Amino acid sequence: MDYNQFFTTALDRLHDERRYRVFADLERMAGRFPHATWHTPKGPRNVVIWCSNDYLGMGQHPKVIGAMIETATRMGTGAGGTRNIAGTHHPLVQLEAELADLHGKEAALLFTSGYVSNQTGIATIARLIPNCLILSDELNHNSMIEGIRQSGCERKIFRHNDVAHLEELLRTAGPERPKLIACESLYSMDGDVGPLAKICDLAERHGAMTYVDGVHAVGMYGARGGGVAERDGVMHRIDVLEGTLGKAFGCLGGYIAAKASIIDAVRSYAPGFIFTTALPPPICSAATAAIRHLKTSSWERERHQERAARVKAILGAAGLPVMSNETHIVPLFVGNPEACKRASDLLLEEHGIYIQPINYPTVAKGTERLRITPSPYHDDGLVDRLAEALLQVWERLGLPLKQRSLAAE
Repeated sequence: MDYNQFFTTALDRLHDERRYRVFADLERMAGRFPHATWHTPKGPRNVVIWCSNDYLGMGQHPKVIGAMIETATRMGTGAGGTRNIAGTHHPLVQLEAELADLHGKEAALLFTSGYVSNQTGIATIARLIPNCLILSDELNHNSMIEGIRQSGCERKIFRHNDVAHLEELLRTAGPERPKLIACESLYSMDGDVGPLAKICDLAERHGAMTYVDGVHAVGMYGARGGGVAERDGVMHRIDVLEGTLGKAFGCLGGYIAAKASIIDAVRSYAPGFIFTTALPPPICSAATAAIRHLKTSSWERERHQERAARVKAILGAAGLPVMSNETHIVPLFVGNPEACKRASDLLLEEHGIYIQPINYPTVAKGTERLRITPSPYHDDGLVDRLAEALLQVWERLGLPLKQRSLAAE
């Protein structure tokens, strides 16, 4: 039997559907972000990154790098194993305390990634609740969907950000049945925000728990970087807040923050936590340094919002099809997978601009887009060159423009 044929057939299918993913070999330059070196078969080239989730550039911040180097020098690189076997190293204990404080919760628990924290966190929490019904927003991230699936619990999907539909499902479930509402605070593909206050109102009225994925908002919003939940004044009403260290905090890892009993139960029952090597001490120290800095410094958040607004204004004035939202995400509608991939390739090869195409299954077919994420370090010159390059690519591919605006002129 030719087992290899199964895999080549699967790959051929991705190529035919224009969904095959190609990774660019990039070397970021600390201190010069968003500039990077693109290693090509023809040799290295300088490029500008426009789609990083290191939203605030904290991955190059001197405090963060310094904390990582100091801890690696003092403690070594790895954690030595799972926390059960190797013990819980002190920088990890400090980081969990910092996260609990950030979100005003009794405790926090670290995982190796934001994906794992959702996947194993949701599955474990729901399994520990007898006859739990999970109510999930239809645009929830794949990690949440996998966690819900692995829980084995009944689930109902409510229309995206539709609180009336959610209330209808809550009423149907009845007051006696345990219920878990799972949603995001900021949806990263469209850049829209979840109606957290209204969802909390419904949860309290119908006796449901709330689980909120805040990965694209932590560090970015709120007076101390607690996310949209902090900004909107509802953090204390959310039962479980999930976040990441790999985006605004510029490091690696995921976490949940909640009451001590919830955290202890997940710690005690979650396979994705129990059987996984802990995050290394240098990573934990770096993340703690990033969180502490962003708790007191608002410059990064304010500059970031100003840069995102400028990019939207400049691209909109040029007639480019920016998908409107109130957050830092700048989606540029394409609507065709082949054209989206070709636009990305042209931007990189001819203009030295790196923006990955976003195609199915990340977004629905027919809604393919380029997802632009400005940082505090994308200056006016880079923004103007981005607009010029995009206009040239749009013309080259025959993609439609909107009517030009005078708003940014």
